[in-house]
Amino acid sequence: MPNESVARLSQIHGPLMRLQLGFITTVVVSSAEMAEQVLHKHDQAFAGRTVRDVVTVFNCHHHSLVFSQNGTRWRELRRICNMELFTLKRLDILAGIRQEKVQALLQHVHKACAAGRPLDIRLCAFGTTLNLVANTIFSKDVVDLESESAGVIDKRMESDAAANGGEKKKYVDLLEVLLELTREPSSGFTRESIRPLLSDLLIAGSDTTSTTIEWTMTELHRHPDKMSTTQLELTQTVGTERLVKESDIQKLPYLQALVKETLRLHPPVPLLIPHRADVTTEVSGFTVPKNTQVLVNAWAIGRDPASWENATSFLPERFLNSDVNFKGKDFHFIPFGAGRRICPGMPLGVCMAHLVLASLLHSFSWTLPDGMGPEQLDVKAKFGLTLQKAIPLKVFPSPRSLDGLE
Repeated sequence: MPNESVARLSQIHGPLMRLQLGFITTVVVSSAEMAEQVLHKHDQAFAGRTVRDVVTVFNCHHHSLVFSQNGTRWRELRRICNMELFTLKRLDILAGIRQEKVQALLQHVHKACAAGRPLDIRLCAFGTTLNLVANTIFSKDVVDLESESAGVIDKRMESDAAANGGEKKKYVDLLEVLLELTREPSSGFTRESIRPLLSDLLIAGSDTTSTTIEWTMTELHRHPDKMSTTQLELTQTVGTERLVKESDIQKLPYLQALVKETLRLHPPVPLLIPHRADVTTEVSGFTVPKNTQVLVNAWAIGRDPASWENATSFLPERFLNSDVNFKGKDFHFIPFGAGRRICPGMPLGVCMAHLVLASLLHSFSWTLPDGMGPEQLDVKAKFGLTLQKAIPLKVFPSPRSLDGLE
């Protein structure tokens, strides 16, 4: 658990700490003040990326939104994603797809209810969010990048070639936009440069969102009173005659506070994606040499008692009537990063997390396996691409009856 280890070290050596990790000089940022220095005041200097050798295979790092260096290519990739995926207008256009996939999830949960079997929340959430992202990009359900994604690109190119000369199609998804760019020599896009970008979006979009959903459901089972409060708000706002819609989310302040508190305690990427110093820079009197790897410990910053009262307690109420948000301006709360390298998929990921959680909590009651109390629920994490729950959450759903919704 490197996020926890460097957090303990920072308590001894300070919020801006240098470590020598083999041949890699690394600076760890562990406070809101230092995060503001690195991600805001010196944003340009630290906007580079530390790239591992494995990412350089087939030059993936040149075509990746996550790992490409700060420059013209990265700005173009980000511009395309922002225009085609993450603007409010585009999110509104794709709302129907998200609603359809969430309804498929609810049908799956109903089958589990009828069979009396528990649900693995992570798997359900991952499958749903993966389908949501895949439909946004490919207009298809789950895609296996290891074996099928190339086929998806080939088939789309073949169908476009067959339709050549016909009426020009409207861009219905991101893949269509990218394929159009490959036909413009000046764009610099090729078929080979599409896959790394799509891989970024599929992996990051599904894994981080499903992780947040699982941690939220875990905390609700640890705190049944919070579960009751959330479901009461859903009942009062949505009622009992229809399913949750995206337009309901803005009317659910407790649900929004619930997601914020989960992101504070369990940021999906606890050390963010490693930054790199592109130039030698002085930060609060310390010199950070060029090419230094910079890790921002969002996990430690979110649990810093200097910024948060009862820092390790799960208290969604702290965000009620508060304008603190995760959009990169409040540096004591940066689960998605900040500055020019802030996660571009944040609007879509947050939208999906709220809709899935609201739908699951509105339509179903949830119970732990027989004999297990809230205090027995394991909350150990495992460090990886995301900070997942070490032992998957498996709980029993049951439909919420009309009597239970009064």
